[in-house]
Amino acid sequence: MAQRILRKLVNHGNTTRAWQRPVPVFKAQDNKSPTEVLQVDPRHFQPLNTWTTEEIKNAVASHVMTTWSPCKAKNDLPIITHSSHIYLYDSDGNEYIDWTSQAVCTNSGHSLSQHVKTAINDQVDNLHFVYGGIAMTEIRARLSSLISELLPGDLVGCLFPSSGSEANEAAITMARRYSGRPKILSFYRSYHGGTKNSLSATGDFRRHYQQGSADFVKAFNFTPNFFEHAGADEDERVRSALLMLEEQIISENPESIASIVVESIPGSAGVLTMPLAYMQGVRAICDKYGILLHIDEVMCGFGRTGEMWGFQTYPGVLPDIVTSAKGLSSSVAPISFVAVNERMMEFFEDNAPGWGSTFQGHPVAMAAAYANLTEMLTTNLVGHVQSVAPAFYEHMRHCAEVHPSIKGFRALGLYGALDIATPDGEQPHEVHEARTAATNKYFEATRQNGLLGLFRPPHIHIAPPLIISEEEIQEGFDRQHRALSVLDEELGF
Repeated sequence: MAQRILRKLVNHGNTTRAWQRPVPVFKAQDNKSPTEVLQVDPRHFQPLNTWTTEEIKNAVASHVMTTWSPCKAKNDLPIITHSSHIYLYDSDGNEYIDWTSQAVCTNSGHSLSQHVKTAINDQVDNLHFVYGGIAMTEIRARLSSLISELLPGDLVGCLFPSSGSEANEAAITMARRYSGRPKILSFYRSYHGGTKNSLSATGDFRRHYQQGSADFVKAFNFTPNFFEHAGADEDERVRSALLMLEEQIISENPESIASIVVESIPGSAGVLTMPLAYMQGVRAICDKYGILLHIDEVMCGFGRTGEMWGFQTYPGVLPDIVTSAKGLSSSVAPISFVAVNERMMEFFEDNAPGWGSTFQGHPVAMAAAYANLTEMLTTNLVGHVQSVAPAFYEHMRHCAEVHPSIKGFRALGLYGALDIATPDGEQPHEVHEARTAATNKYFEATRQNGLLGLFRPPHIHIAPPLIISEEEIQEGFDRQHRALSVLDEELGF
């Protein structure tokens, strides 16, 4: 009897059987396509530009989604049917001036030259795609060479993602791998993209849409929203801002910070120009602590400010990493670039940068960018921006002078912003809050007066295509004044 009990205990002790439970019951659902492929709505086989406005609106309401705004906003967007030069035309026959170059990206306007069209067609005819990790192309070699020639100093190594956000993702990864340090320091009034690390580097409200990545540190730059750095004059305020930044770096441990990421001129935050001494001081702090300086030129690179690069606004300030996108192809194709200095390029000769995508270095996108840049150089587009910039500045100044709803402005090249204030001197609302009745009325007035562009109150962004003439600038501001008169009235001035 004792042996049987012992045997039973030993068997139980050596068992490998798991607890038993039933498998969940599978409930089949219909996962077939609504129709066979060849039986979709026959309208899908009609040529483009043949659907009626009603058909387009029905499809938008049923299937289209937006990005940074509630999706119902899609139903109020004009349906743009065609464009030319700086003008856009909708399905109701209305004409608009592209008043912010869309998202500050249609720098060369809306009429593609034969030079650009030919470059794209030739690339498509000869080689529309190879994956950048297994083959090399002439266009990739040529565009890399051209970008390095357009950049000053020792910024020589280039790669080509598909968007500004991707470019910043790659740059952040490369900074960490090169330095062996985890942290990225960026600023609250900033935007660097909508993907994980780029959004974590972003300082404005959009970073709250998703959980941030670890090891991102935020600092106040020289232009906070609701306070000013201490000091009786600009020199003292710059000193205060730089000492505040350095103390934060020391508190974080300088040897843990891979890079400082900064827009040369923060665009979404309201075209914030920094004092020269501040940007020179940031460069000096990076040098002191061995931190890489990554300047984000996604919005203002390629001539927007009247210089090829926004950081050239600050003499002597040379970054270690540059990212840019929008003006690279003037939005003819989705493409961006990351450029790094010679030391980083040498490091990555023997170490993988650690970032990639299927469409990085896409031959057709690179051909569009290459043709766009060579045309910019041939036509001296940057010189044209310099020639019309004084007129643009004066129109911006005049808006702030004659409209009580505008408390201030900034303008550099063809890059500007007006600041809205209520009669008591306050913001009508913060940038992340919904528009008020007054700012909505103003937005409607811009459309009614033939202006189409971004509106992120309390800032009014103005950044027309770089090809705009002085006469067209005058025309645009005539429309702008009519819309601002509505804002003055709606705010109660």
